[in-house]
Amino acid sequence: MKKKSFFEKLTGIVRVDDENNDQESNDDQVELEVEEETEEMETEGQLAIDMYQTPSEIVIKTMIAGVKQEDLDVSITRDMVIIKGRRDELNSTAGNDYFHKELYWGSFSRTVLLPQEINVDESEALNKNGLLTIRMPKIDKHRQAKLKIKSV
Repeated sequence: MKKKSFFEKLTGIVRVDDENNDQESNDDQVELEVEEETEEMETEGQLAIDMYQTPSEIVIKTMIAGVKQEDLDVSITRDMVIIKGRRDELNSTAGNDYFHKELYWGSFSRTVLLPQEINVDESEALNKNGLLTIRMPKIDKHRQAKLKIKSV
């Protein structure tokens, strides 16, 4: 059995081989294939993102169409964003009735290290038509302020 590529795991594409491969009838080989399939089914998909900056903020955008609000979790720290969720398949069509099966169903996550520290308290996330946009204001480490000295 051939292992799935990163792209196949990410998108859930099922490869159909036209060649008839010689299959071993060895019980050990069958057990190994079942273990590999189980591991691949339990693997989380990795969410595709766009990340860019403006002069004042870092922005992350990702498609989360089909994900219920309660199945989505976004956690941020000053230097990292973690997006986790689950997309459940509503259709119960038999596997052999598909012509194409490319959409990813199941758990997914993405951890992104930010290139600059952000202000966690002023960050916001907006879901519009299945597009999640996370806006995080940058912390300006070079900003200076003059302090007034008080006499006691």
